[in-house]
Amino acid sequence: MNPILPLERRAAIAERLSGGQTVSAALLAAEFAVSEDAVRRDLRALAAEGLCQRIYGGAMPTSGAAQPIAVRMHTAQRQKAALARAAAATVEPGQLIFLDCGSTNLLIVEFLKDGLELTVATNSIDIAAAVLKRSDLRLILVGGVVTPALGGSVDAGAIATVSGMNIDRLFLGACAIAASTGVSAFDPADAQFKRALVAASAKVTVLATNEKLGTSAPFRVAQINGVSGFILEHDVADAALRPLLEADAVVSKAAPWEAA
Repeated sequence: MNPILPLERRAAIAERLSGGQTVSAALLAAEFAVSEDAVRRDLRALAAEGLCQRIYGGAMPTSGAAQPIAVRMHTAQRQKAALARAAAATVEPGQLIFLDCGSTNLLIVEFLKDGLELTVATNSIDIAAAVLKRSDLRLILVGGVVTPALGGSVDAGAIATVSGMNIDRLFLGACAIAASTGVSAFDPADAQFKRALVAASAKVTVLATNEKLGTSAPFRVAQINGVSGFILEHDVADAALRPLLEADAVVSKAAPWEAA
């Protein structure tokens, strides 16, 4: 075949991934008449943009939960708002709450009632910015090196900070949820940070849209019965809900998003 420019090659690979194909570095190298190192550079670049997940020998399409925070903030907004409204209604006066990185947790900020004298801690840049706009909320920003795809810090410094906290309510971000594998994450550092959060929290709540149920990510954060409660969409399918209940999950449902 005629040689193509590196950017054209990368765009062609991205198109296949967006169509749901898993790609092999060796096969792509042969097809485009380039080295496997060149293809692996393409895949690293696409993974950095959140367009794929690297796997041994190639890459696979990314799931919606693995997309960068900047993308996830603009998807399923009404469903996420319904979950956030339900979560905010459970917060009690005077609590220290932690909002873990996540597009659904970001929306909790706008639904927190005035006058509750809350302290909101977060490792998320976007959540911190939202909290800062409210004069009635005290903000604790857990800092460190920011991971762009997560929109926040999950490094050793961030872990050390949260390990010394007594968190009343943790709203834990979850990439995937399944009865057999528990709550899991795609990024190993993120999973380690989340485990530290769980250990420091008296009550752990996970908000989840339907697409995350019955899915798994490589790094486990918590068993299903290690989470105090799950807030799910009003129309969660029985087939997705039943395994969670059988695994001793405590589940509540948000109001229909049309009314949220």
